[in-house]
Amino acid sequence: MTPTNSAEQDLDEALALVSRAPESGGAEGRRAASWSRARDTAVRAGHGVRPRTHRVPLADALGEVLAAPLDALTDLPSFDTSAMDGWAVAGPGPWSVRTGGSVLAGAERPDPLTDGEAVRIATGARIPADTTAVIRTEHCREAGSQLFADRPVLTGQDIRPRGQECRSGDLLLPAGSLVTPAVLGLAAAAGYDELTTRPRPRVEILVLGDELLTEGLPHEGLVRDALSPMLGPWIERIGAEVIGTRRLGDDPEGAAALLEAVTTSTADVLVTTGGTASGPVDHVHPVLGKAGAELLVDGVAVRPGHPMLLARLGSATPDGNPVRHLVGLPGNPLAAVSGLLTLADPLLRALAGRRGRPRYTAPVQGDVPGHPYDTRLVPVLLSDEHAVPLRYHGPAMLRGVAAADALAVVPPKGARSGQELEILDLPWAAGGCFT
Repeated sequence: MTPTNSAEQDLDEALALVSRAPESGGAEGRRAASWSRARDTAVRAGHGVRPRTHRVPLADALGEVLAAPLDALTDLPSFDTSAMDGWAVAGPGPWSVRTGGSVLAGAERPDPLTDGEAVRIATGARIPADTTAVIRTEHCREAGSQLFADRPVLTGQDIRPRGQECRSGDLLLPAGSLVTPAVLGLAAAAGYDELTTRPRPRVEILVLGDELLTEGLPHEGLVRDALSPMLGPWIERIGAEVIGTRRLGDDPEGAAALLEAVTTSTADVLVTTGGTASGPVDHVHPVLGKAGAELLVDGVAVRPGHPMLLARLGSATPDGNPVRHLVGLPGNPLAAVSGLLTLADPLLRALAGRRGRPRYTAPVQGDVPGHPYDTRLVPVLLSDEHAVPLRYHGPAMLRGVAAADALAVVPPKGARSGQELEILDLPWAAGGCFT
C-alpha cells in the first residue's frame, strides 16, 4: 500500500530505520522470538496442559469441545418413517383409500396395509407394515374412494428406512469436535441429554496503568481504557471464559496486587496489558521473576506488539493442575490485538481442545512497506479478489482494525502488490454473533 498521508509516511520511514534483528539481544539481553516460532510455542504450551473434562446438559455444551466420541445410542431413524406428506400405498395402483383417518407423526404403530390399499400419511410418521412406497400429495389424485398416481411409483420411494443415517453404536463425531448448534441437534436426535466436554479455559484480565480513564473524554494526560471493553468479548469469542477484569496501578501497590494475582488467581490464563517493556513502572518482568515463572516467549519480532510475552506459572489451580500461563500484551491497543492473535489465540484454542485455525492466503492490493527484520500485522478488508490494507495501523490505533476483516501477515522487507500473504481472520469476520 502506498502511504496516503504524512503520518503513515513517517511511520514507514521509522520502520525502515529500525535495525534490530530477530533472535538478537534486546533490553536486558532478552531475545525476541520470530513470529511463527512464538505462535508455535503458544500452541505447544496449551497442548502441554492436562485437559479437564466435565459432563454438562446439552444447552451448556455449546462452544465447548467433545472430550469423548459421540456414538449413536439408537438407530436413526429408529423406525421406518415417511419423508413426505402424501399417501402410503401397498402394491400396484390404483388403490382403495382406507377410511377412518390418517397416519400422523408421533401416533401409535399403524395397522398394516393390505395389497391395493392406501392411507394418508404425514411427514415423520411411522410407515405401516407392508407399505410399498409413499406417494407425495402433489403426485397423485383422489377419485371417489380410489387413489391414482400421476407418475410411476418406485418401490421404497420417499420412505426413510430405519438406520438410514446411522446404526446404534456408530461413531457420529470423534472426540475433539467443536460443539456447534448442529452438533447439539445431532446429539439430541441420537438420544443424548448430556455431553462430556472440555470446559472453556478460565481467563482473568489485568489492565495495568495509572493513565486510564473508565468514562468520559481523555484529558490532562489521561486516556480512555480501550482494552477492557475489547478484550473480554474478544477472548470469549475465541472459546474462553472470562472470570474477571481488574485494573491495577503502576505504583508499588499495583505491583503487589499483580504478584498476588499471578500467584493466587484461579484462572488458567492471566492476560495482562501494558508493563511488558523495561520502563520504570513496567512491573510484569520483575513480578514474574518473584513468582518463579518460566518465560516461554519474551518478545516477538513482530510490529506492532514486539514486547509481548508468554510465561508458564507454577501455582496449582483448584483442580490440582500445576500448569497455568500468563500472556503479557503491550499496552497500545493495536499492539495488544497483535499479541492476542500471536499468543493468546493459539494458546487458548489449544487449552480448549480446539483445532488450529485453517491457514490461507490472499493476494494483497498495493505494495505494503515492511520492517527490515520483523513481521508486520496490517489490518485489511477482504474483497472477492484481494486483501486491501487499511490506514490507521499505528500501534496505538484501533480505527483500522475496527473496520477490518482480518490482519495480513507481512514478511520482513514488505510485500509487493499481488503477493500472497497469510491472513488472520478476526473473530467477527465470518459474520457470527458475540454470545
